Amino acid sequence: MKIRIKGNSLRYRLTKSEVSTLAEQGIIQEKTDFPANTLTYAIKASTWAELTADFKQSTITLHVPQNILKQWADTDQVSIESNMLLPDGSTFYLLLEKDFKCIDVDADEDQSDFFENPHLAC
Repeated sequence: MKIRIKGNSLRYRLTKSEVSTLAEQGIIQEKTDFPANTLTYAIKASTWAELTADFKQSTITLHVPQNILKQWADTDQVSIESNMLLPDGSTFYLLLEKDFKCIDVDADEDQSDFFENPHLAC
């Protein structure tokens, strides 16, 4: 699982096995250890109507509606996105997507669990 944070945007990318685990178990998470603390990032299936996120106790959690998650996991749908409204009226962009094999292959990264890149199917 990869995360990318830039300003008020958060993007998660998942491999095939991570998508399967999330669909079957309803949760997936990883941790990054720092000298004084640990950052946890997770995705959880929810009963909420929209894609939302929160940050509590050093954990970033993306909450995905169960029905939307199932459709995404079981189809060729690439991503789920939403603009979450913040208390000050601004928005926080959320994106959950399947991780594709790179066109420019990085020899240091094992891409065997990535989704086939539709641009390589020419």
